[in-house]
Amino acid sequence: MRLGSIALLLCIVSIFSCVPTSKITYLQESKSTMIDSLMMARRLQPPYRLQVNDVLNITLAESSDPRLNETFKPETGESVSGAGVTGYSIDTRGEIRLPELGRIKAIGLTTEELQEKIKQILLDKYFKEEEDLFLTVKLAGISYTMVGEVTGTGQKSVLKEQINIVEAIAEGGGVPGTGDLTAVKIVRTYPDGQVKVHTVDVTTIDVVYSPYYYIQPNDMIVVDPLPQKALGVGTTGLGAFTTILSVVTTLLTVFLIATR
Repeated sequence: MRLGSIALLLCIVSIFSCVPTSKITYLQESKSTMIDSLMMARRLQPPYRLQVNDVLNITLAESSDPRLNETFKPETGESVSGAGVTGYSIDTRGEIRLPELGRIKAIGLTTEELQEKIKQILLDKYFKEEEDLFLTVKLAGISYTMVGEVTGTGQKSVLKEQINIVEAIAEGGGVPGTGDLTAVKIVRTYPDGQVKVHTVDVTTIDVVYSPYYYIQPNDMIVVDPLPQKALGVGTTGLGAFTTILSVVTTLLTVFLIATR
């Protein structure tokens, strides 16, 4: 009877200590949404405003002025490398420095606004107003940081202009079965200096509607451990059962020896 009670308790504890698959599965279908949510993902996010340490690619089509051709070559000017991303960096004063053009305020602008600003400087200084300039300003890449219950911590970089939270986690090595995917934190610094923490649930497909579905440069992604890790049990029913069985066996052995 005593052994039966212990066995029953062992089964109950193992059931409640294992991690349900719903906690570790990405983009599960929403019960309230029967359509293909991924096809309807909201891509029109609020425009990103440039910040300190952002790295930009600035290119100009062939110009008749050789000085400008040199200015906009990738390997010249104030080109810097940071976390695997190469381009023109926004310094602590919120400016980029271009040869021939000097310092240009960039912080708080969108890439399109900065593009028009540089284009206007070029038109005023080197070209006629009616001349067409093929100037482009883009983010050279996105650098972000992964911390917490993740496979690979530290700074990560992708050579893309846009990356979503699921892709960012995958690029960073993923999250083990002991990580809580239902409350992934995004620590974001805004151009005015404010730091805000946003939380997203990447186990549901509805995350694609979140304004934080796409990460931004310099974001920090934080994944907390599940309670099961603190308990020191397995992430599956078998793992939990094995761990608890080992503990109970040891306790029974000690008890039998003590009462013999």
